[in-house]
Formats: sequence, C-alpha cells, structure tokens
Amino acid sequence: MSNAIEKHTQIIFFDGVCGLCNGFIDFLIQKDKKYVFKFCSLQSELAKEILTKYKFDASELNTVVLLADNELFIKSNAVLRIFKKLPFQYAVFYYMLFWIPHFVRDWVYDFVAKYRYKLFGKKETCRIPNSAEIERFLL
Repeated sequence: MSNAIEKHTQIIFFDGVCGLCNGFIDFLIQKDKKYVFKFCSLQSELAKEILTKYKFDASELNTVVLLADNELFIKSNAVLRIFKKLPFQYAVFYYMLFWIPHFVRDWVYDFVAKYRYKLFGKKETCRIPNSAEIERFLL
C-alpha cells in the first residue's frame, strides 16, 4: 500500500479473532454510511507492513489502532476518534468522553481488553468479509 493511500485513508486495525472487536467492526460498517473507514485485521501481513512503518508492533492485539491523517491512535484515543467521524448521534460520545482524563479512559479500556475473550469469545480464524463488505477491508 502506498503512503499516499495511507495518508488519505482512515484505517482501523483490529483483533480479527476477538468477538468484541468484530462486533465493533459490524457496528461501524452499519453506521459509517460515508465509507470513511477501511478495516484491516492486526493478524494480517498488510497490517504488519503498514504498522511497522509507524513503529507499532502489530502482534500487540490488546488494542484497536486507528491510522488517520498519517498518525496512529490507540486504545481509548482510537475509539474516540472513530466515534468522532460517525453521524452526530454517535459523535456525541467523543465530545462527552474526551474530557475524561486519558489515563482513566485507558485504564477502563485495558480492563475490558484483558477480559474480552472471556466475555465476548474468540474465533479460531480471522473475520472473513462477505461480498457486500469486501471493498471496506484491506486484505
């Protein structure tokens, strides 16, 4: 993938086997009517290739990663920036939660991430997009 595409694309990297993460991606596919986001599993070779350029270890599966405007956002900052790009009724979460101190937001994020497989399940393989979703995924 060229740097020009990366610069103008908002890519969400996620744990492809996590039930919570896949549920979040399903939610985003439904709500992102402007096709702002592309999606890529952290387990993919493409994720490793792109994220290595930003000095991020793609094997770190305990966070969602947003690549936007040639900058990486992780954990609660990534989630908030994702919500900010959605329609107003979802973007309001950004404005409500942004004021909570970063360390508090990330503590909650880390707590949920630690137990996400137990609470939401873990698949044997990464998510396979269906024919309607395929253009939204970087494989």
